Amino acid sequence: MIKLKDKYKYALVVPTSMGVRLLPPDRQTVFSSDIFHLQVTSAETNVASILSYLGLPVKVLTTFVKDSPIANFIKANLRARNMDFEGKDVEQGGPWGYRHQFNIADSGFGLRGPRVHNDRAGEVGKTLNVKDFDLERLFKEEGVAILHLSGLICALSEETGEFCLELVKTAKKYGTLISFDFNYRASFWENREKELRKIFSEIASLSDIIIGNESDYMLCLGTKFQAVGRQEELSPVEHFRETVKQVKKLFPETTVFATNIREVKSADRHLWGCAMQYGNEFEFVEPKEIAIIDRIGGGDGFVGGLLYAIIKGFTPEEQIHFAWASGVLASTFLTDYAQPDDEQQIWNIWKGNTRIIR
Repeated sequence: MIKLKDKYKYALVVPTSMGVRLLPPDRQTVFSSDIFHLQVTSAETNVASILSYLGLPVKVLTTFVKDSPIANFIKANLRARNMDFEGKDVEQGGPWGYRHQFNIADSGFGLRGPRVHNDRAGEVGKTLNVKDFDLERLFKEEGVAILHLSGLICALSEETGEFCLELVKTAKKYGTLISFDFNYRASFWENREKELRKIFSEIASLSDIIIGNESDYMLCLGTKFQAVGRQEELSPVEHFRETVKQVKKLFPETTVFATNIREVKSADRHLWGCAMQYGNEFEFVEPKEIAIIDRIGGGDGFVGGLLYAIIKGFTPEEQIHFAWASGVLASTFLTDYAQPDDEQQIWNIWKGNTRIIR
């Protein structure tokens, strides 16, 4: 079963490439808007926000563009989210040099689905290098309960892939648990399948917690994983359970396998469920209809809730319930990360308690 280090300074550490998100107000389209909200974004800090807002110590490993107002905007936001951060300030190198990524997105409405455009040319996060961090100090002297990685940062560049692998090896050496969300993106993998499958397979083999569905396993592991029957022959929960039986043979050291389950009815209404194999225990939440303000970050909220619940020592049943509700909470924010007031707010979502709190 999952066992945390006895002593640690940080409950969670995430490597990431920070950027900003441009979002039209009032759920309008990008094309029709001339005013935009500017938000700080990254998948990994979306996950970490559940923990940091609920009072657990979190650290972000990243890089910044030196003397950039966008970098200062990001740093201020991370401080506001109660997150420590560490990272090299990289010289911009002129107007055509480095910058922080731009994510341009709308939330969709009704039967008009959301659209996302990523603008990541010259992204400073691609320069992440293990030489810029004192991993011995971080994992040996300070101590970390869980290191969480997303496939987005692992696949960002050849350098970030090697960076993530070295992080995992050092963390594992000093008893830190490894959490890995495959988070496959086709545009990151184009013409790099052999390189990335090798890195992803090695990281997964060292992971204590893996988040992903059958599609993620097939795309990230290739021939090492075979599809389980036909999707239409099994319910999503049954499909995940059969998938995990096969994956456990590949990664016998992994304790927790989890996934969220989403069926989109409209931009505003989704069926939201999840499933988890924890050792020999199987837990799931049948998909329930939920209201959506912005779906981006819902999966990250689910992962953040799961990691928080593991660190707090919740039972497996409580873990999956808290994770489900954390994902729901994230979908009620226009930021792509949840900002929980307290645990009670999340448990009230799970219980369906929407009464006013005075």
